[in-house]
Amino acid sequence: MRKFSVSDLQVLHSIAKVVASTMDLRTQLATVLNLLSTETGMNRGMISILERDTKAAVLDVAHGVDIEGLDITYLPGEGITGQVAQTGRPMVLTNLGKAAGFLDRTGARRHLDRSELAFLCVPIVYDEKVVGVLSADKVAREVDSPEYELALLEEVAELTAKAVHMRSIEEENRRLKNIIGREKRPSDELVGNSRTMREVFGLISQVADSSTTVLIHGETGTGKELVARAIHKNSPRAQGPFVEVNCAAMPDTLLESELFGHERGAFTGANMRRRGRFEEANGGTIFLDEVGELSAAAQAKLLRVIQEKQFQPLGSNATVRVSVRVIAATNRDLENAAASGTFRPDLYYRLNVFPIYLPPLRDRGGDIMLLADYFVEKYARQLKKPVKRISTPAIDLLLAYHWPGNVRELENCIERAVLLSTGDTIDSVHLPPSLQMKAVPAQRKRHGKLETLVGSYERSLIVDALKDAKGNQSEAARLLGTTKRIIQYKLDKYGIDPKRFKPRKP
Repeated sequence: MRKFSVSDLQVLHSIAKVVASTMDLRTQLATVLNLLSTETGMNRGMISILERDTKAAVLDVAHGVDIEGLDITYLPGEGITGQVAQTGRPMVLTNLGKAAGFLDRTGARRHLDRSELAFLCVPIVYDEKVVGVLSADKVAREVDSPEYELALLEEVAELTAKAVHMRSIEEENRRLKNIIGREKRPSDELVGNSRTMREVFGLISQVADSSTTVLIHGETGTGKELVARAIHKNSPRAQGPFVEVNCAAMPDTLLESELFGHERGAFTGANMRRRGRFEEANGGTIFLDEVGELSAAAQAKLLRVIQEKQFQPLGSNATVRVSVRVIAATNRDLENAAASGTFRPDLYYRLNVFPIYLPPLRDRGGDIMLLADYFVEKYARQLKKPVKRISTPAIDLLLAYHWPGNVRELENCIERAVLLSTGDTIDSVHLPPSLQMKAVPAQRKRHGKLETLVGSYERSLIVDALKDAKGNQSEAARLLGTTKRIIQYKLDKYGIDPKRFKPRKP
């Protein structure tokens, strides 16, 4: 190791402790960049990871740079980052203002005097292979020795190499799940092309073939029942029954009887034997919606059914054996409920074998318009209306709203709009008043954050589609399930140049 100052050795020691900690990999790397900024003056630090197949460097973690919703990739040899990734050799620019090959795709230095900045960029090598690139700025007048600063950054790269390598594996697994999700949408009713939904589709494809118990987590209205039906439809039990039980809609006095059945005379009014929902679902799937609302007694019996595949109907000593796949759903935090004793911990762990987390609509970016177009077509057909499109002002209102009721609220909104429309277009006046109300001053700041978040997800979705379509706007619109007009409107809104996604001529 080169001879470093005492303060820099302390920084390297702190970084070593961070990468040896138990925090998740992305948090580790973000903490390292934060230490570089606060302790060494290396600002706007960025870590890019290399894709194994294309060798492109994908920006993964940054400090002092807002990359939320951005998808920034450097092809081999492209820009300083691409050159370092391709050659495996570090580079230092003592005057960023004179660097012709510096791209600044994040726009972080757009309003800065680049001539006052130095730029340092080093490869991250693990097992003798370049797995990533680490870069940072530093005020030029504070750089006494470019070689010293470069050597310090190389030490940091060496310390983080394993974490970056593991991050690249995580990202590759995520991309594979996305590919699975894109290749086969598990149900026509499940609409979405956002990254989070593609991951959900991948998880459905992975778990459907087994008999594993699934617990679907998600807010009310996110479509948990549709996910459960998709799992059943794509499973070997597809020809068997799909029995749905809303645990929150039944009183405790009836729930046990509903689930497990009862014998004649088991209680007042029980004039005949009745099969329970588990017996009805034999050979198929039972979906326990809002499973967190089960009583303590019902929880105990449910646990026995899952463990032993058998139960006793109410008022009977006989044991009934069943072959049933259990899919449960909840909008509650069952992990905390189990920790506090309001839900049986052993049952929680039995249910949560394969968790699927459904994102709220506000986190699904461009899926809002995909769903809106889907519901327009659905209700125009049902209501025999000529509605075919949504106007631009109405689109803006749909994208700016926070959708507390999630997909269910959006569906109700579009059904109402189709019903009110007198022509072939849904205008803003056809949308509910809640979407048209102006935010009060106290809410304005939060509203702006929501717009930024939605915009970031939408921008990322459009960029992904343009990449797949090689810059063809019509093909990108087809991939996103929308129209070329809407794509052109969004390209202008977000300042996206589709030409940069076209294949380069030899």
